[in-house]
Amino acid sequence: MDFTTALDRHLAAIRDRDVDAFLRTVHPDATLILPNGHTVTGTDEIRSFHEGWFQDPDWSMTTETVRTLELADTAVVILAVDYRDLDAEGRPYALRHLLSLVFARGGGEWLLVHDQNTSC
Repeated sequence: MDFTTALDRHLAAIRDRDVDAFLRTVHPDATLILPNGHTVTGTDEIRSFHEGWFQDPDWSMTTETVRTLELADTAVVILAVDYRDLDAEGRPYALRHLLSLVFARGGGEWLLVHDQNTSC
């Protein structure tokens, strides 16, 4: 599978809120860093975080590719993200942040190894 297809599958799983499809795109030892600095590591923590997030029907997210760098067995993509949700009181809010994704290829398969969210 080429990197573009792997990235498309990863983003589609997020958009579709499909935790099983999402985890098929993630390395078992991957790390996720949220905009507030909270870090989530490994399949169990990543699954738990995404199950909760994916169950929330209020959010939407669009991405725009800022930069892609693909090497032999590593690829990095930086996405500009527009995120919309409701706060605890039901008021809408919007966030714009950068999302840096690092994928590694092993056995012909691209898997996410690092996900870094940075507030703009």
